[in-house]
Amino acid sequence: MITVSQALSHVFDLVRPLDIEHVPLAQAAGRTLAAPLTATRNQPPFASSAMDGYAVRNVDVAAGAVLHVIAEAAAGHAFDGVVGAGQAVRIFTGAPVPAGADRIVIQEDVTRSAETITIVQSLDAATHVRPAGGDFTVGHTLTAPCVLGANDMTLIAAMNIGIVPVTRRPVVALIATGDELVMPGEAPRDDQIIASNCFGLKAMIEANGGIARILPIARDTGASLRMAFDLAASADLIVTIGGASVGDYDIVSTVATDLGMERAFYTVALRPGKPLMAGRINGIPMIGLPGNPVSSMVCGHIFIRPVLDVMRGLPARATPRVALPLARPLSANGPREHYMRAHEADGAVTVFDRQDSSLMAVLAGANVLVVRPVGDAARVAGDLVDVIRL
Repeated sequence: MITVSQALSHVFDLVRPLDIEHVPLAQAAGRTLAAPLTATRNQPPFASSAMDGYAVRNVDVAAGAVLHVIAEAAAGHAFDGVVGAGQAVRIFTGAPVPAGADRIVIQEDVTRSAETITIVQSLDAATHVRPAGGDFTVGHTLTAPCVLGANDMTLIAAMNIGIVPVTRRPVVALIATGDELVMPGEAPRDDQIIASNCFGLKAMIEANGGIARILPIARDTGASLRMAFDLAASADLIVTIGGASVGDYDIVSTVATDLGMERAFYTVALRPGKPLMAGRINGIPMIGLPGNPVSSMVCGHIFIRPVLDVMRGLPARATPRVALPLARPLSANGPREHYMRAHEADGAVTVFDRQDSSLMAVLAGANVLVVRPVGDAARVAGDLVDVIRL
């Protein structure tokens, strides 16, 4: 067996960033920016009013001053004249500040009578003018790679960029294996179970920027499994679920080897998830997950999430961890790195008592995995432990 870090390093060696494609800005959210973007205009592109009020010359501002209102300016409707001595232009938020004016007197600081305004006794010191380029100027750069969130989308739009270079989303083929499996909604026999793993993995993959394709269940025959691999031939990553152990019906490794798989490793010092393998089949990276639901999901968080990041053009790194205190004691860990289902609340984590790899209800109640190193000593309440947020 190899360690989790060694296995992750091998998996990283199997994948590389995918091609770049150019998509409309409206389709870029959640994608990885593949090349820097440079602003093509200033923001704001002109000096603009930050308030509703009157555009005036600052030298004319004095308590009791009476100014003549000569025009009006609104957002999208600039006044193209010049504000002269003793003059004012009625202005609204976002409108261009007219030539000659260098201050906005807010409407609460004047009284108006017909076409004149009188400035009140008390004024704040602010000019209420947003300078041209005060946010960013032509040439401002959004660096890559980065996953584009809502704030980035707003910035790119303001930079006047309509087409965005992004890394292609990885297509992941999910192959559940086993005669005992039926799809949700079917009528299982008493000796069959529901194929649940692929739906959790699909959700995880798509939440992390991939496209998941659930293929038909592969039965415990070489012919069925070979057909599944044929259907997965157009994918960027193949993930098999189950059949990776050493039982008489665990044939994924045998069939994949017959098809020319270059195996990177088999079995990892990991709990849950020991029967894990990875390699490349017909040039396509492949990860063989255990069949137990919790094992497959834990391995998904440890291996598939980081692999998707690399394929999306992001740096190769393990799934992020944070250090949090334990809410109650833990016994010493054994010879495998243990990823324990737990719940984080009020800044502390409580590890669930039941950790069997078949318990999906326990997994559903978890919002973190507590990571126990090999041979980790017993812990007391308050000890800091590494945690992966789910």
